[in-house]
Amino acid sequence: MARNKYPEETVKLILDTATKMFSEKGYDNTSLQDIINATKLSKGAIYHHFGSKEEILQAVFRRIGEENAAIFAQIRDDTGMNGIEKLRMLFRTAVIHSNQSILLTVSPGLLNNPQFLAMQIEQIYEIVAPQFIEPVLEQGIEDQSIKVENPHEVAEAIMIMTNVWLNPLVKMTDKESTRKRCRTFNSLLQGIGIDTLLDEEAIEAFIQYCKK
Repeated sequence: MARNKYPEETVKLILDTATKMFSEKGYDNTSLQDIINATKLSKGAIYHHFGSKEEILQAVFRRIGEENAAIFAQIRDDTGMNGIEKLRMLFRTAVIHSNQSILLTVSPGLLNNPQFLAMQIEQIYEIVAPQFIEPVLEQGIEDQSIKVENPHEVAEAIMIMTNVWLNPLVKMTDKESTRKRCRTFNSLLQGIGIDTLLDEEAIEAFIQYCKK
């Protein structure tokens, strides 16, 4: 194969193809050879950029995370909303935005793939909680729309609960149990000074990812 003058286009082709195949067939049912066949690239071209199917999935995660971060930053920096409005909008966007659907369909079951669960938790501690949730909590405390103490710790706790306890990839459950979890989540947060974080639309979005 001739030397590729546009490696970023090759990477995009691989990630676009892998995302589509993971979504349609599932991560575990998609082989690296399937991706090679679909892209019509040589095995060497694939391995030049990615050493394994797991590395491709990690890159898919990173790309989705970067796209989500840009959206979350717009919400965080919006001067027209108070703290609780921003917090609700962040969560509605995270649950309802199309990237969430992609993430939930391309990902393997996290309990059976602990490296991906660890990656998700690392992103919570390093990026999502400190860069997006904590600043919004601090704004809410300042404008009195949120009444929590210890915003740093609360930001981490909220995201761990959302991404582990409410996440159907960690423990798939039925619709009614998910509804109860979401309402319990709201009640717990109300007890520390955050009023109704998940509205009915957000709860229904969680429910749609559950077993029928």
